[in-house]
Order: sequence, then structure tokens, then C-alpha cells
Amino acid sequence: MDIVVLAGGLSTERDVSFTTGSMVSEALRAKGHRVILLDVFMGYSDKEEDLSNIFERSEAVSVKVTGIADEAPDLELVKKSRKDQSDCFFGPNVIAMCRMADIVFMALHGENGENGRVQAAFDLFGIKYTGSTYLGSAIAMDKELSKQFFRMNGIPTPRGAFMKRQERLKDFSQTGLTLPCVVKPCCGGSSIGISIVHTNEEYARALDAAFALEESVVIEEYIEGREFSVGVVEYAAYPVIEIAPIEGFYDYKNKYKPGSTVETCPAKLPEAAAKKMQEYAVLAAEAIGLSTYSRSDFLMDKAGNIYCLEINTLPGMTATSLLPQEAQVLGIGYGELCEKLIEVSMKKYA
Repeated sequence: MDIVVLAGGLSTERDVSFTTGSMVSEALRAKGHRVILLDVFMGYSDKEEDLSNIFERSEAVSVKVTGIADEAPDLELVKKSRKDQSDCFFGPNVIAMCRMADIVFMALHGENGENGRVQAAFDLFGIKYTGSTYLGSAIAMDKELSKQFFRMNGIPTPRGAFMKRQERLKDFSQTGLTLPCVVKPCCGGSSIGISIVHTNEEYARALDAAFALEESVVIEEYIEGREFSVGVVEYAAYPVIEIAPIEGFYDYKNKYKPGSTVETCPAKLPEAAAKKMQEYAVLAAEAIGLSTYSRSDFLMDKAGNIYCLEINTLPGMTATSLLPQEAQVLGIGYGELCEKLIEVSMKKYA
């Protein structure tokens, strides 16, 4: 197949996306496919070109990836570095190259990758892509909206409050919650902008950090316990994986710096608890309509109560990512998993 792996963009997870895209590209090439790794924002070249034989030069025209920094990228510098300085999100030649591909493997993460906007545009352009449709992507990306779907479908989730910038509650007691709590951007990813709050002073700083990234935030009760994740492919749950950071919580650094987190798959859980977590993961995917693949994140408190935190429509595929580790337990190698995700995604167009 001729495949464009789409990465980069203007999300705080831009660097993570490139690492996912690089690994996916290499794996698919090893399987015999012609693959171009393309930055959706920068595009290819800075002018219109004859692209008729572009896949014959796929490796030469692909983005070269250096790795993930300890901190999220400066997006203003990224914008300034684009040659054509266009206000169009799609870089030069991106749409044309994606239309030439048999399918686009979505390696985008975060805003304009997982929120359904790129998917909606591709639907209008007749471009096939991996992952869920634009509507399921949009619902899952919005933590407040997805929590409503969880509650309506009997999926336990932490109590919380929703706040827009113009409705900011300076007094924590007005939220109806108790300290400690968790403050997070409503539509962010990779734990960027998340704070665990213990005092009113920390609450104010946490709001500043979250509102610096988005117009809306979610405030949740703090659940002390173990963290888990469950991948779902075509409404079938993969093994549960436990995530245990060596220091702190599962933040940006601990997610992507090798050796920062101990990940155990299958998780050491009672069989009934693991089965219930898998059932919730499948139910969450069904509730939001994520028929291709997804990954749900959970917490279990000391009493054994399970809480669903969020659901991801484009799970990471880096060297430390969770879905590939879960697949490996089932005997599914990385390259085979990439092809499987393409296969299940193509069924949308049957």
C-alpha cells in the first residue's frame, strides 16, 4: 500500500506525534509498504510540485525525527518557522499527498489530531484514515463531554466540575469539591497542564497553568490509588496494563522518558477486577462510537473501586506506549499491530 503517516501539527504533543509517526513508518516499511512520514502543518516543500511519483521517493521526502524533549514544544516558534506563513492548518501539498495515498495513518496527538477536525476535513476530501470518525473523536477529546457519556452508560468516573475562563471560580469552595483535587485542561493530552492541588494557593496556580493552554478546564476529586490502561480494538479488550511512575504521577516526562515508569502487563490484579476494567473499556468505546480502536485510562482506589478517567482515540505508538505493550502480550508484534489498525480502519469504507 501507499501510506501517508501524518504527524506533527500544532498540538503540545507535537514531538510525541513525530516519535509515534517515525516508529509506525519504519514498521510499515518493513512490512513492504511505501510510506511517507508527513508533518501536517509544515507540509512538503513550500510550493506546488509534480507529485505523481512521490511514493517512489517516500523515504527521501519523509520528515526526519530526533526524539521527544523533556518539555512540550514552543508552538509559537513552530508557527514562525513555517516557510509560507499561511494561516491554513494544512501545510503545502498535504491534502494532495494524502489524497494520493491508499490510507492515511493518523499519528497525530492532541488538538487538531484527536478532536475530529482533521477527520472531518478528510471525509470531505474523500481521504481514508485510521481511527475513529470525526464525531467519536470530538466527543472523546472533550473530557467533560466524555464524562457525561460515561455516567449515562454506568461507567464510574471521578466527581468533578467544569469551568470556562470567563466563569473562573477563584474560591475553591465554590466548586463543590474537597481538597486534594486534580485540575486539568478539558481537551489536552499527555498530562500537559495537569496539577494535583492540595491548597487554595496551589488551586490558583493550577488554574493559571490550565487556562494558559485552553479556554476550559475540568476539576476532579483526587483518587489515590493504582493507575491502569486498557486498549480496545473492534470492541475487543486487550490485556490490562498497570502504570507505576517511579517518581510523582504519570506526567509528560514519566510518559515518554524511558525508565521513568514501571509498566506491568498483564497487570497483577484479581481476575474479576481485570475483567470489570476491560468491560468498562469496551462499554466506553461503544458509548462514544469508537468502532476501530481506542485506549481507556483507569484508577483503582485502595478499596478496589474503579474509575474511568478518559478515553483516547489515537493511542500513542512510541517505544514506551501502552497499546503496543498490551498487543505484545497477545503475541501481536509492533508491525503486525500497525497493519491491524489499518485493516480495522478500512472497514469504515467497506
